[in-house]
Amino acid sequence: MAVTWVLRRLVLAPAVVALVVLLWVTLPVWLLVAAALSPIVPGRLRPLRILWVAIVYLTCEALLLVVMLGLWISSGFGWRLRTPYFEGIHYDLVQGTMWVFFREARRVLRLRIETEGPAPDAHPGLPILVLCRHAGPGDSFVLIHTLMAWYDREPRVVLKDTLAWDPWIAVLAGRIPARFIAPNPGDGERLEEQIASLATGLDANDAFVIFPEGGNFTPQRRQRAIDRLRRLGLERMAERAERMTHVLAPRPGGFLAALDAAPGADVVLVAHTGLDHMATVADVWRELPMDKRIVMRWWQVPREEIPDGREERIDWLFGWWERIDDWIAANRP
Repeated sequence: MAVTWVLRRLVLAPAVVALVVLLWVTLPVWLLVAAALSPIVPGRLRPLRILWVAIVYLTCEALLLVVMLGLWISSGFGWRLRTPYFEGIHYDLVQGTMWVFFREARRVLRLRIETEGPAPDAHPGLPILVLCRHAGPGDSFVLIHTLMAWYDREPRVVLKDTLAWDPWIAVLAGRIPARFIAPNPGDGERLEEQIASLATGLDANDAFVIFPEGGNFTPQRRQRAIDRLRRLGLERMAERAERMTHVLAPRPGGFLAALDAAPGADVVLVAHTGLDHMATVADVWRELPMDKRIVMRWWQVPREEIPDGREERIDWLFGWWERIDDWIAANRP
C-alpha cells in the first residue's frame, strides 16, 4: 500500500505535469501531425479534435495537481485539509475545472447532454442517494459534472479502485468524502462498513453516488453476474438478470448499507444512453469524434416508498433495474 501511494503521488503526478509541459512546448509539431493525418483518417478532423480534447483534459489534470499541492501547503502541510473550509474549496475547484473541460469537450466533440424526468433539484433541501447504471467510459464524469454544475450538489462517490491510478482522482479522493472499492473484494475487506461510513451524516446539498453494477456493462460481465447469482443459489434473481439485456444485475450490498446509514435521504436512479457502444479502447477510437446526444433519465423515489425489509429492498432494487433496462431498450440510439 505504501509503495502504491508513493508511486501515485511522487511518480505519476509529477509525470503528468511534466508531460503537459512537454505537450505544450511541442504543440506545433503535434498539430502539424494531426492536421496531416486528418484527410486520411475517417471522421471529420478526427485526429485534431481528439488531440485537442486530450490536451485539454491533461492540462486540467496538471493544473489541478499543482493547485492541490498549493492547498496542501497552505493547509499546514495537510493538517487542515479535511476541514469543511478546505473540502469546500476542493469541491469548487473540481466544479470549475470540470466546467471548463466539458465546455470544450461539448464544443469540439459536438456532444449534447440532455435530461429527462425529475432531476435532483426537483426536491431541494434533501440529501439523496444516487444509483446510476454503468456503461461506457466517461459516464461517471458526466454524472458528477451534472450533479455539481447543474444541481449544485456535493457528491460523495464510491469509485472503482482502478480509478485510483489517475493521479488527480487519487489525490482528490483523499480530501473529499470518497471511497475506492474493488468489484470483487478479498476476505477481510469490510466494504459495506466503508460505504455506510461514507453515507453517514449527509446534509441538504449532498449526493451519495454509487454504481450498483460494479463495472461497465459488457456481455461477458453480464454473463458472469448471472453465473454468480446461480453459484449463490439465487435462481430467481438469475432468471430476472437474464431478462435484462442492457444492464448488469445490481449488487445490493453497498446500496443497502448506504440506505441504512442515511435514513433521511431520498433515492435517485439515473439511466443514460449515448455512451453504450464504447466498451473498449477500439470502440472509443471508432466512435470518436462523438457528434452524439447523451440522454440522462432521472427518477426520484421518496424515502417512504422504499420498503423496510432487506429482501424486499433487494427485490425493489431489481425491479428498478428492470425498469431501467426497459428504458434503455426504448431509447438507445
